[in-house]
Amino acid sequence: MPDSIQTQVVLLHSNDIHSRLENAARISTIIAEERRVWGSGRVLAVDCGDHMDRMRMESEGSGGKVNLALIREAGYEAITLGNNEGLTCSADMLEELFGPPAPFAIVCANMTVSATGTRPDWMLPSVVLRKNGLSIGLIGATANFFEFYSLLGWTTIEPLAAIREQVEQIRERCDVVVVMSHLGINLDRQMAEDIEGIDLIVGGHTHHLLEEPIVIGNTTVCAAGKFGDFVGRVEIGLDPSTGKPHFRASCIPTAAYPERPEAESIIRSYRQSAQHVLSRIVARLSEPLSARPDRESPLANLLAAGLRRWTGAEIGLVNAGQLLGGLAEGAVTAGELHSLCPSPINPCRMVIAGIHLRTALEQSLLEEFIGKPIKGFGFRGEVLGMLAVDGMTISFDSNRAPMKRLVEVKVNGESLQDNRLYTVGSIDMFSFRAGYESLANAESYQFYLPEFIRDIIAHELTNEAAVRASRTQNWLPAR
Repeated sequence: MPDSIQTQVVLLHSNDIHSRLENAARISTIIAEERRVWGSGRVLAVDCGDHMDRMRMESEGSGGKVNLALIREAGYEAITLGNNEGLTCSADMLEELFGPPAPFAIVCANMTVSATGTRPDWMLPSVVLRKNGLSIGLIGATANFFEFYSLLGWTTIEPLAAIREQVEQIRERCDVVVVMSHLGINLDRQMAEDIEGIDLIVGGHTHHLLEEPIVIGNTTVCAAGKFGDFVGRVEIGLDPSTGKPHFRASCIPTAAYPERPEAESIIRSYRQSAQHVLSRIVARLSEPLSARPDRESPLANLLAAGLRRWTGAEIGLVNAGQLLGGLAEGAVTAGELHSLCPSPINPCRMVIAGIHLRTALEQSLLEEFIGKPIKGFGFRGEVLGMLAVDGMTISFDSNRAPMKRLVEVKVNGESLQDNRLYTVGSIDMFSFRAGYESLANAESYQFYLPEFIRDIIAHELTNEAAVRASRTQNWLPAR
């Protein structure tokens, strides 16, 4: 922005905080400081989705209310939904969070309620806010996980078409049109190239950090990384001769800022209430159930068996790295299951050829897969881990060459056939070609929402026969 153009509004934008609540409290400090310097009427704060992540105890135990309270405390004026809000919360949870009148706008142009074809009362496709004489139009959009959203009662559409429609509706009455995008950097670039009339895109979803903005045509693209490590800052001014907006954009590291006391108090309060909520006992164990990512273990077997039963499949299969530890003898609480299995990953039923199962099983015997670090796709663990199975017995020889170590694989007593299609109870993560990539070659998938895999474990722990059976070995060294 040329020095001759006066800053009229400072826009602060966050994205993909993923319940790093302490950083949210630091961002609150930054927002408060900008309002102190510039005045509240010249500062606009927005969030571009995935503020919440149910891996965090306070978010899980409050159903996301701690995140809502922090958004309120910081004084955000508009937010859009990320997939961690839209896909890990039931429609009832979202209604409870956002249903009462909120002091900020929830903006999402590409979501409707499937039953009615309309948006809930608390959701807008766009909103126009006045700040220091500027009319700023805000359009929100979220990633189009259509198949998953449909299971929760939502219909999502292709986001760029929805954004284009909103730009056409609000452009003439806005000095500045801003898209709050939870679509990722590739779609942000495409949006800037394809849609006329967008001045500024503040984006997220793919966790991209743009310390210097990207300018594509007449559109400036910004993003602030992940986890609240940065907050985006954009100074907005109008060219007095042309009336066109100009921007000066940067990203502020948050680590040097203190947590705002008011936000810190909110976190502390919800931590205490979440500990109480998650102290609920879900089962009692007469013996411990161990879990290891690098070898067969009972708790991972229990999860594989639970996935098979839950989905009505022939085989159960899951990576052992989903579990961050085992369970001790005695009472098992909801909080323990949450800490051991924090991933917001859902069960799925796949129909897949035996050859693709064989490939994944061979890979499961290799250290490069067992110890493979993996991030994203809903996974909140550390390493991929070997495959835990149910409905299968696998004889293997570790002295053989890699990818030739399987001696015999049987499915419910019959030899695995490469060309036969099998039904497999597993997890949605594999459908994204993550980890054991051959499992993304299924003929079809059926997803189960809103259940998480920790819900499957809780259900199985109440079945004494299932707990006993989990100690049966399915991976057998060849003699």
